[in-house]
Order: sequence, then C-alpha cells, then structure tokens
Amino acid sequence: MPSAVSPSTQTPEGANQHEQFQDCLPCRIIGSAAFIGLGTYTFFNGRKQLREDVLKQAIEKSGSNFGLAARRATIHGIAASLVGLGLYRLMK
Repeated sequence: MPSAVSPSTQTPEGANQHEQFQDCLPCRIIGSAAFIGLGTYTFFNGRKQLREDVLKQAIEKSGSNFGLAARRATIHGIAASLVGLGLYRLMK
C-alpha cells in the first residue's frame, strides 16, 4: 500500500533541513546592524521632520483625524519594530 507521505519528508535530510540551518555570525551581525541602523535613522529623521513648523501647519490645516501625536506614535512604533527585529536577528 503506498504511503500518503511525500518522499521528500521521509528522508532524514528533508525532515531536519530547517533545524540544521544556522546563519554565520558575520551575516547575523550585518543583518542586525542594518535593521538597527534603519530603525535609528527612522526615529531621528522622522522626529526631525515632525519638528518643522511648515509640516506642523500643513497637518493642522488639513483637518486630518490623525494629528501630530498619531504621526509621532507611528514613527516610534516603526523605529522600535525595526530595532527589535535587529536585536532578534542578532540573538536568533
């Protein structure tokens, strides 16, 4: 009677392929530095843009439901997520 399991999952190499993969240390360092750098750049550049008077006035005139506080929270959330991904990449 034929098995319902595909042949690729019956071999030990196919079953443990995900468990055997390990990233090299330089790759993890470069990847995590990229994420952390991007998060830091997003944080400081986003805050700088929100401090400009022209942007503040344009946001207030637009009548949008999303004011400066929502935009600031979004920038902080994105930056924190990117830094968190960088730290996760370094540790994993």
